Amino acid sequence: MASMFEFLTGFAFHLLVGRLLVDGLCFSASLPPLDLQHSIQGQAAIIMFDVTSRVTYKNVPNWHRDLVRVCEAIPTVLCGNKVDIKDRKVKAKAITYHRKKNLQYYDISAKSNYNFEKPFLWLARKLAGNPQLTFVEAPALAPADVVIDDAHKRQMEADLAAAAQVALPDEDDGDM
Repeated sequence: MASMFEFLTGFAFHLLVGRLLVDGLCFSASLPPLDLQHSIQGQAAIIMFDVTSRVTYKNVPNWHRDLVRVCEAIPTVLCGNKVDIKDRKVKAKAITYHRKKNLQYYDISAKSNYNFEKPFLWLARKLAGNPQLTFVEAPALAPADVVIDDAHKRQMEADLAAAAQVALPDEDDGDM
């Protein structure tokens, strides 16, 4: 039977405590300072911040810069986690860094499993060069600790779509 993130192309993602292995290459999910020794020769990356903490989003440019120094231009996904919490500090319209740097972005919630698989699927498609790539089976996720109602999901998706239509701020306006 295929593992949680095994694909028809032969790529496999293995989630370890604090690390992501892609086809044998390890990516650190550590907090700053970024543990770059695990990123050397990396082929893909996920940068994650907490939407309930502005300081984590303010660190995204530093984390991305450090990653690019070691891995150059690799497929990278930016994820805003904890979108299940309604008192969001980093609003969709403030999340612009991914647009400036041509990164993929997803709102996710680890506690509710909302969009959990999307960053992995996007990276697998990029690594395989196949935009039609699909998982061979659904991930075996732990039961959700919280539930995001459909209205909240629709609102988050509408907010992201509206934010994508807004002009990017000037460079000196910052990312917040």
